[in-house]
Amino acid sequence: MKYLAILVCLMFVIPTYGQRKKKDDEAVVTPAYVEGIAYALPRTGIKVHVKAIREVFVPGPYAAYAEQLLGITNAKNRATTSWSISEVKIETFSEPDPEQVYKAMGDGAFMLNLAPNGCLAGINSDAIVTDLPAMQSNKTFQKPDIDDGFSFDYFTDTPTYYPGDSTNNFRPSRVSVEQKAAEAAKRILNCRMNQYDLAALRIDGEYPDGKAYEVSLEELKRTEKNYITLFVGRTTYKKESYSFDYVPESKPGKGQVIFRISDEKGLVSASDLSGKPVMIEFEQDQNLVKKYAGEVESQNPAAGKKGVYYRMPGVATVRIINDMNVIATARTTIAQFGSVAPVPEELLQGDCAVEFHPETGAIKSVSIK
Repeated sequence: MKYLAILVCLMFVIPTYGQRKKKDDEAVVTPAYVEGIAYALPRTGIKVHVKAIREVFVPGPYAAYAEQLLGITNAKNRATTSWSISEVKIETFSEPDPEQVYKAMGDGAFMLNLAPNGCLAGINSDAIVTDLPAMQSNKTFQKPDIDDGFSFDYFTDTPTYYPGDSTNNFRPSRVSVEQKAAEAAKRILNCRMNQYDLAALRIDGEYPDGKAYEVSLEELKRTEKNYITLFVGRTTYKKESYSFDYVPESKPGKGQVIFRISDEKGLVSASDLSGKPVMIEFEQDQNLVKKYAGEVESQNPAAGKKGVYYRMPGVATVRIINDMNVIATARTTIAQFGSVAPVPEELLQGDCAVEFHPETGAIKSVSIK
């Protein structure tokens, strides 16, 4: 009877222990991928590199006398600063799309290959995922002025005062601006006459040293040019380089401001309202969009169950527009302009390898393992 009671107790205790042990084992061996692996599909950004030239005009101090003394009409007498775009280059970059983040579940999770930025790169693939291109800085690079070193601040054509004489008790008299202008005009005309004389001597064979002739003639031209700036003013230039990033929406509008041009600050961000806007616009390939829309639907009721998706990227023409003029254009692939579709469940069984383009999310290859 004693042994019978012990046997009955064991019959109740052993199944309970086995159940507890099974639950403990299940907790230990449960794969982590049951929770899923999050990943993103990529989107395409536009990086616009711009080279601009700053033009600064400083009026000559004798601009008011340019027509009277030299016959030069319409000499400007107001200082101005303006910017012009000399070169535009369009590039693309890739980044994770916050609107296309998914979680792969079940068998599809532990077969994922991800790029360094978290975008889908492969499924059950042995391909090596290379690093993405290095980040490019958007810092403005300034270049030296295109300048000949001339400045009105250091240019003197006549003395500030004339020495006095017996008629004014030897008191120095200040030279007027009109007198200075007349002296400058006289020297311009003298330079021109001297150039004529040199040319005449050269023709007559009385100036045998050709190098000395060239140096003398060049110096006279330089002196004439410097004196003329006192009447017509002087323009200097400065080159600068900029880069601006823009990420289009999946359904872009007519056009958006990518940067602005300010006469005072140069090229500034789109948010700086001190400048005139430069626009960026996209013209999508609608035929491709319609084709994708017709093929994106799957007849498999289990499609997308494992949470693995890919992109069919779109194509668009990119235009940069300044003051109603197209200054740059490019045709390129834009990932978010396309469609998203689930990877067929048949490719997630473990006997297939799928590679993706990390930059666009498009399928690169499918092979049998």
